[in-house]
Amino acid sequence: MRRIRSIHSSRLHSNAIPEKIVNRFSAMLRYLTVPVTAFQQNCSIVWCDATHRAAIIDPGGDLDTLLGKTQRLGLALEQIWLTHAHIDHAGGAGELAERLQLPITGPHPGDQFWIDGLPQQSAMFGFPPARPFTPTRWLHDGETVQIGNETLHVRHCPGHTPGHVVFHAPQIDRAFVGDVLFAGSIGRTDFPQGNHQQLLDSITQRLWPMGDQTVFIPGHGPESSFGRERRSNPYVGGT
Repeated sequence: MRRIRSIHSSRLHSNAIPEKIVNRFSAMLRYLTVPVTAFQQNCSIVWCDATHRAAIIDPGGDLDTLLGKTQRLGLALEQIWLTHAHIDHAGGAGELAERLQLPITGPHPGDQFWIDGLPQQSAMFGFPPARPFTPTRWLHDGETVQIGNETLHVRHCPGHTPGHVVFHAPQIDRAFVGDVLFAGSIGRTDFPQGNHQQLLDSITQRLWPMGDQTVFIPGHGPESSFGRERRSNPYVGGT
């Protein structure tokens, strides 16, 4: 349990959703969130309902489970998107990209050293051997990614890691925030090149402007909204 706590957040979520698949959809962009690995990392499959083209956000592991979900949904998996390069988020990306010949998009170049260290991360935390990779495309603040007819906006949100990015889907008031923010908590900043003030600035300057109504999908634990966290989060409430 101590290992799980050390990899993602400033406190462990007692109300995480182990083995429960969360399905939310609206308009023409849909997503399915599947907790993977022993760390119960929220991997999200996102797709354009008009074209059935899909991307997978943060495939940390359990690839056969994830591929089974995409097949049952009748989706054409075309892209891998990464919020950051910690093992529970990126551990399966290299293998999945090679297996299906998929491009890897993200994170920001600041996380290159985390990608290079994936084999060491996998050994340290008891994961299957993870292979390093070079993303097909690095992401920078203000860029966009597209799947089918749907476009999501990219915000660079450093602090937890220097290259962390967030994917914002304003058309459905959703944001996939990785380990920047959690329900009742925030990401840890005591890893190499973590920065507590930078993380707070990322949350208040780049997440909050997305609107209180925006529901976010964190890297671990249940969904929440920016409005709820602005009111009650012990780390950033009242900001």
